[in-house]
Amino acid sequence: MTTTRQGGIAGPVSGGGRVPRRRADQPLPADSRLARELLDGLAEAVLTTDEAGRVTLVNAMAAELLPEITAGTELGRCPVPALARAVTDDAERFDGDHRGRRLRGARRQLAGHRYAWYIRDVTEEQARSEALLAERSRTAFLARAGSRLGSSLHRDQTLRATATLAVPYLADAAVALHRPSAPNEPHLRWVRYADGEPSPSTGLAGPELTDTVPGLTEALAGDLTEPSPWLDADLADLATVLPPGFGRPGTVLVSPMRAAGGPAGALLLIRQAGRAGFDRRDIDLAREFAARAGAALATADLYGEQAHLARVLQTSLLPPELPTVPGVSLAGGYRAAGDTLRIGGDFYEVFPHRDGALFALGDVCGKGVGAAVLTGRVRQSMQTLRLVEQRPLELIRLLNRALFDAPDAARRSQFTTLLLGSLQRGPTGVDVRIAGGGHPAPLLVTPGGTVTPVPIGGMPVGALATARFAETRVHLDPGDLLLAYTDGVTEARGGRRDVEMFGEDRLRAALASAAGLPPVALVERLLQMIDEWQDGQAHDDIAMLAVCASAPR
Repeated sequence: MTTTRQGGIAGPVSGGGRVPRRRADQPLPADSRLARELLDGLAEAVLTTDEAGRVTLVNAMAAELLPEITAGTELGRCPVPALARAVTDDAERFDGDHRGRRLRGARRQLAGHRYAWYIRDVTEEQARSEALLAERSRTAFLARAGSRLGSSLHRDQTLRATATLAVPYLADAAVALHRPSAPNEPHLRWVRYADGEPSPSTGLAGPELTDTVPGLTEALAGDLTEPSPWLDADLADLATVLPPGFGRPGTVLVSPMRAAGGPAGALLLIRQAGRAGFDRRDIDLAREFAARAGAALATADLYGEQAHLARVLQTSLLPPELPTVPGVSLAGGYRAAGDTLRIGGDFYEVFPHRDGALFALGDVCGKGVGAAVLTGRVRQSMQTLRLVEQRPLELIRLLNRALFDAPDAARRSQFTTLLLGSLQRGPTGVDVRIAGGGHPAPLLVTPGGTVTPVPIGGMPVGALATARFAETRVHLDPGDLLLAYTDGVTEARGGRRDVEMFGEDRLRAALASAAGLPPVALVERLLQMIDEWQDGQAHDDIAMLAVCASAPR
């Protein structure tokens, strides 16, 4: 049997037995030096007070963080405002600044109405937290800005979005300047938005603005030099772009709005005198935002150019207003597959001449702009060739040769199906000669409701240099109607399953029920029926031309 050392836990210990534990109420051995070493080794400040609220103990960290507080200091009147206020208010915690540091403390009650305060320096911790929150805020701002800028495809909308997005997050006022779209334009266009304004304002800026605002000329030229804030800005230099009553600018930051193809404009971010200036992170954020705005402007400009070209193409390719032909009533119908641009590969034309008229209805292979280009070529070729040849079969042969001999014909591998006919008024109606190039047969509708196809045949135009074509003749008595149409009519899909085609039988039934109607009314009725059948479904180009022999006067 052995005995433990006195001064700790005394008692016999058997060879393999446990040392008896100290009771909870048994006091620890008194060792003031050890206690002091333990307190001074803590990473947080510790203050203890007596019943009167005076400091009785200050550990090493407390002496470093709070040198103003020593033993005997009345803690409720100490020169640390947040701590003194917490003691006075009998609060359990405090959080405040002292000597450029952020301190956070908690109180614990000791025996005999004494207290211990545990105080931590959380300056770095708070800085990291604030930096994380700031980065999240910047990321959210750029994401919101990118989404809004990316959804705008018009230059003016993009400029307005650029100015409004920057306020108030980046500045108290923002001015987006866009480079003139034409070299001979003398003024810059600007869009401004200031905090408190109901909506953005626009205007023109003369050369005096670029001459007086430092860095603006370089930014408009797309200079990628480091953007820097312009301090103590002169109000007179920016008076033309600032709202009334804005006051003297404190800081102005100029950033280029660049795009892949070159400079798109410049962005002025203006902060009032009472607001902090731009720090490094603000400058980086402004530069990134301006770059995204520049890319959005370039996209909007490109879209504007394409939309302009599409409008020009649309004007040249939309079906023309039908002319007046003696003895004949005419009506045309058109639906383009590309509803946005309203251009496609189906077309019809009527060319009046001294003895009657020529008409054409065709369907170019493909859709959209590519088909529209070939459509334009076919129509232009017919416009020219009809001046030298007005017989349908001979004219379609000339057209085939003209298309096939084009320099890029082999590369294009495009062709068109076509009906090309002539109308000649006779004593008892209208004589029609029709040459066919692989197109669906037109339908003859009598006033009594009989619907009969007029088969023609032939090969597509522009597919082969040795293509063969066919011709047929039909006579229209007064009231008879000849409908030429493209396959977009019969192949329109809809119905209950949205996949069933409109079909020839349904087309003939529709024509039989509309027999006797004027050509315009008949075509409108057919288009309405097809629209209802498709019920908003995507569809191919649709074109139709109705020719009706008028009753003799």
